[in-house]
Amino acid sequence: MNEQELRKQLELLKTEHRDLDAAIAALTEAGSTDQLQIARLKKRKLRLKDQISIIEDTLLPDIIA
Repeated sequence: MNEQELRKQLELLKTEHRDLDAAIAALTEAGSTDQLQIARLKKRKLRLKDQISIIEDTLLPDIIA
């Protein structure tokens, strides 16, 4: 993937991450008793965070001083 494709993918992942965060908050505030669904959403959110970190590391490599 080139840099432009990586940046586009990064934005999509960040958007999905924010949407999951909002969904988790809404379920929690609504007093949802479906803890399995909330746990699955949180797990998906963590996977997205890992993917976001990988892409960000690719786009911004470490600079050795």
